[in-house]
Amino acid sequence: MNQNLYPEYKYIRRVYAFIIFMMCLTGFGQMPIFKRYYIADIPGLGWLAEYYLTHYIHYIGAILLFVMFAYCAAGYFFVGRHAFRLTRSAYVRIILLAAITITGIFRVLKNLPDIVFSPNFTMFIDISHLVFMMMFLMAGAVFVFMKTGWLMPEY
Repeated sequence: MNQNLYPEYKYIRRVYAFIIFMMCLTGFGQMPIFKRYYIADIPGLGWLAEYYLTHYIHYIGAILLFVMFAYCAAGYFFVGRHAFRLTRSAYVRIILLAAITITGIFRVLKNLPDIVFSPNFTMFIDISHLVFMMMFLMAGAVFVFMKTGWLMPEY
């Protein structure tokens, strides 16, 4: 990527990686695995067993991720669209992130007191959110290994 066109690119990458890491950590914190497997007993990691704390951190991370998506999409469409094009790996990531976002929105709606979903639909949303996230992580690992980025120069 052209550093002159996006001078803040290295910071965006670091913030994006940190947000994704925290979203994964707090997302798994919604399940009782950290307490069950004594990970929360490790000094400094006790907060991972606090459901409401991880819940709110997860929501804050989702908000920050939405803001980052809006910023990057606006930058691409207003500045970079003529100099760069999205790679195939970018399309895969966008589709998986959209699926995670949609299932995440349904999970937020499920937590509201006036909205009731059937138990089967609730289980479907919960499992699909987890499956899409695991697919995103695996795809991300493959793309990092293959060194395929989000953008490539337009010829």
